[in-house]
Amino acid sequence: MPRRSKGARLQLKAARRSKTGRIAHQATWIIRDSARDVSTGCAADEIVAAEEKLRDYITSKHTPKRRVRHIDDIAIADVLSIYLDGQLDKLCGRFNVDSESEDTIPDIRKFKKRIGRLNEWWGAKMLGEVNGEACRAYAKNRGKKGGARRDLEDLRAAIGHHAAEGYHREIVKVSLPEKGSPRDKWLTRGDAAKLIWTCWRYREMQKKSRRPMDMKIPTSKHPLRHLARFILLGIYSGSRAGAIAAASPIPAIGRSYVDLERGRYYRLKQGSAKTNKRQPTVPIPFRLLAHLRRWHRIDPEAKHFVEYNGRPVTSVKTAFRSAARLAGLAPGISPHTLRHTAATWLMQRGADPWQAAGYLGMSLEVLLNTYGHHHPDYLSDAVEKIAKRDPAGERKVHVSVR
Repeated sequence: MPRRSKGARLQLKAARRSKTGRIAHQATWIIRDSARDVSTGCAADEIVAAEEKLRDYITSKHTPKRRVRHIDDIAIADVLSIYLDGQLDKLCGRFNVDSESEDTIPDIRKFKKRIGRLNEWWGAKMLGEVNGEACRAYAKNRGKKGGARRDLEDLRAAIGHHAAEGYHREIVKVSLPEKGSPRDKWLTRGDAAKLIWTCWRYREMQKKSRRPMDMKIPTSKHPLRHLARFILLGIYSGSRAGAIAAASPIPAIGRSYVDLERGRYYRLKQGSAKTNKRQPTVPIPFRLLAHLRRWHRIDPEAKHFVEYNGRPVTSVKTAFRSAARLAGLAPGISPHTLRHTAATWLMQRGADPWQAAGYLGMSLEVLLNTYGHHHPDYLSDAVEKIAKRDPAGERKVHVSVR
């Protein structure tokens, strides 16, 4: 009777010595899989890296079954694997990268990290084990309520994708933690001006030899100037970070086209399908249009309005944090704050809510619920009516407070 395979596992391959007794090859970790040995390239003290290599090897080796089965026979690892394959193809197409360079895109790296985190907890469980109790246990183990909700949204999407592909027919519910209260952090016009000028004026600081260790001198480099353009685009258009980074004066697949002649901003990237994240085409405010035309006149060969070292940006979160700190702004300011700012300014200026919602690409309900209290007419009719005198003929009640 053949011996049962132990499966893929790590094994420390001993160091090899020459005839003189000197070490010719250091001890390394290998992956032993039946009669096959796969090198990890990790030294004996690099156990964490070796474990990651083993996890990647097992993931690449496993091929999930793609046929209809009962949920009690379907491992959640299979569900996540099928979803990961499908989404990576879409994300690579959206960011116009191939599979070899996908990890250079922050959004793809974060997505893969979330799927990996879900797989560690749920992978060995069966799809039929997904219930409210298991979801609450995951959220408790995750610690962060918002992070747990985001992870479980991915799990829900993966299960929905698995069902849509016809691989299971039963209903599986994912219980999500309660949503946090909406953020209402926004920039005043003074804060916005301070942030833009900080990005434009800041010069890279560099240590020079033959100087004290704590002494730095400014160089001629301005590493945050691209962020000044990003902020102007974000505040005056209210667009999401992805549409700002993809904004281009040249129409092409994967870009958000800005028609400088007609003054129109086609925020949805060419070649991309419409999603729940509304990105309607909008007219460009004259002040922003003047900036865009000047930037294109300065560098007509540039393919994007926001570039760093001649290449389009994929994420400005780190640079934005640094700029906010240098400008002395309160913590918690992020690129999405620019969208909050645009919505808040529109309401403060008394813009028609229906038109403001259309311009920002959000529903009227979300606009009013989140930003409506900034509008000068907010509950004005109720305030007027509550203090209005009673009609003639009714008994008047006068309350005096001393």
